[in-house]
Amino acid sequence: MPNHHQYAEPETQTPGSQPEPGDKRHRRRPRWKRVVLITFLVLALLGGGGMIAGGLYLRSVESGIERVDAFEGVPEESRPQVVTQDALNILILGSDSRDPEGTTGSRTDTIILAHLPKDRSSAQLISIPRDTWVPVPRSKDGSQGGRDAKINAAYAWGGVPLMVQAVEKFTSVRIDHVMIVDFAGFKEIIDALDGIEVDVEKNFTSIHPPFRTFNQGKQRMDGEAALDYSRQRKQFADGDFARIRHQQQVIRAIMDRAVTGGIVTNPARLNSFVKASSNAVSVDEKMSLLDMATDLRNLRSGNLTFLTSPTKGTGRVGSESVVFANPEKTEPFYDAVRRDKVADILSLGK
Repeated sequence: MPNHHQYAEPETQTPGSQPEPGDKRHRRRPRWKRVVLITFLVLALLGGGGMIAGGLYLRSVESGIERVDAFEGVPEESRPQVVTQDALNILILGSDSRDPEGTTGSRTDTIILAHLPKDRSSAQLISIPRDTWVPVPRSKDGSQGGRDAKINAAYAWGGVPLMVQAVEKFTSVRIDHVMIVDFAGFKEIIDALDGIEVDVEKNFTSIHPPFRTFNQGKQRMDGEAALDYSRQRKQFADGDFARIRHQQQVIRAIMDRAVTGGIVTNPARLNSFVKASSNAVSVDEKMSLLDMATDLRNLRSGNLTFLTSPTKGTGRVGSESVVFANPEKTEPFYDAVRRDKVADILSLGK
């Protein structure tokens, strides 16, 4: 997921700069600590005896999962109030470390607000375009922010806590948990499933070697092909919105394949699936995988809805190409999220 824009002032760190040597967000972890991304998907598939086995597995690794203090220094007085008890809002931040066009450093290319209603009968995954032009609060050290910028500049300027603040300020939705993933890890997940089926919207050729051709209609993809597909945007008139759409297709296809492929009922394949991730994943200090497993045990792709934050489209601010939010639509849309009104979320998110 490429990032062509610099967010910080010239004398400060930019999203494309190298991380500090002690930056835990980019440190490699032992393989057994890198299972959270797949586990998050598997949680929605575990039921009955599988739920018990999954619970025992999660209990055995939960204490060793790397945590990030996502809310460090976030002023409580500036945070949105909880409107609906028991509903959950999870901020999922993702990047693609193996993207051929990508750069290294502190950045996040994918921003998803996952809303879990209080009855846990469904989930709404709301993609916020990374170039959305928003007010970014000032960083903890006061050196950055305090002005309008692309929303993913918040991560470059102040890490996860400032990203939480920026998303909360933009949506007025209180974030309960945070998960940081690398979508390049989907390759191993998909290969563990023996591939997925994706409905390609039109014929096009990848801009990355080996320059695959994707044909319109349903197409079987292995991990490399699916990851390549999820990166494509330049061949589409709507650019980054197409990339978001492709990524959503891949996530849904993974869930469908995990259910229909018999992985849930096959302990050996389930174990292989859970261990398939090769990339770092972190969660906030208070997220309980056991609680999440219980919450999501009945979730299937049929009641998982992908939405995109309402926008007016793209434009320019100075030399930067940006996405403009549509206040007339975003305000009632996120108000429905706050109030846990699923029917309104789905209606307003069309």
